[in-house]
Amino acid sequence: MSDVKQLIDLTVSRVGEIVLGKEKQIRLSLACLLARGHLLIEDRPGLGKTTLAHTFARVLGLSFQRIQFTSDMLPADIIGVSIYERDKNAFQFHPGPLFAQLVLADEVNRATPKAQSALLEAMEERQVTVDRETHRLPELFFVIATQNPSHFIGTFPLPESQLDRFLLRIEMGYPDHQAERALLAGEQRRSLLDAMQPVLTPQQMLGLQQKARQVHASNTLLDYLQALLDYTRTSSMYQAGLSPRAGLALLAAARAWAMMADRQHVLPEDIQAVLPGVAGHRLLPRQGGSNKLPADLVRHLMEAVAVPL
Repeated sequence: MSDVKQLIDLTVSRVGEIVLGKEKQIRLSLACLLARGHLLIEDRPGLGKTTLAHTFARVLGLSFQRIQFTSDMLPADIIGVSIYERDKNAFQFHPGPLFAQLVLADEVNRATPKAQSALLEAMEERQVTVDRETHRLPELFFVIATQNPSHFIGTFPLPESQLDRFLLRIEMGYPDHQAERALLAGEQRRSLLDAMQPVLTPQQMLGLQQKARQVHASNTLLDYLQALLDYTRTSSMYQAGLSPRAGLALLAAARAWAMMADRQHVLPEDIQAVLPGVAGHRLLPRQGGSNKLPADLVRHLMEAVAVPL
């Protein structure tokens, strides 16, 4: 077992000590970070979405800020603001909570579209512009956004342009019986989290991200990926096909997943492992046609496109 595999397994194990019974979600979240993407967690309240973000920040040794999105939030509350300082006779920029290595955008769909849009430039360009001045965000910058189901009262659905900024979307789901019993009988998660020590440093994480980008993808593998993209664009089941950006996201996540499995090349199984998280929030059924759920749309896609031999 390589040193990289040991570090990754240790990270997953430590996060799993706090977020019980969710190894798949933990691994997908870590793959998202290794692929330099951003993560959207959609589920009902109380299922551990916020706890997962807190735990990753602690285990990875990252600076952390939580932004609680509300209907009266303004973009300046997220990005920061320039304030005139008399002694300097100039405006001085005061960074907002966005200037952290891991940012939790909690209940992002409770804010208005104007506030939601403040995240767009930051997530895509890793910088913000205030008063025509550009401010770089930390080199290691990762947004974990949580949102409640769209039928909940007081939510503003994220537009497709913002959903596309998230490399992966996952759902937490209810814990299984064994995990829930351990949760009920054990110590408070907050106490355990406060006592946890980092497993990695930010510099080590940057090194792992670099290694993930170097994982080899063969021409045959790229043919398979393109076949998946092409099918979504030509099939009558989908309202719109996956974009080139979605294809790049799928490849980056698959490379990270392969590295986590201690391999230096991507297999079709790696693409299939991350495809639901990458494509589920990007694919919509054709209007007036299928009423299938995102999971059904992705399952159909995997079944329709043959895996190369």
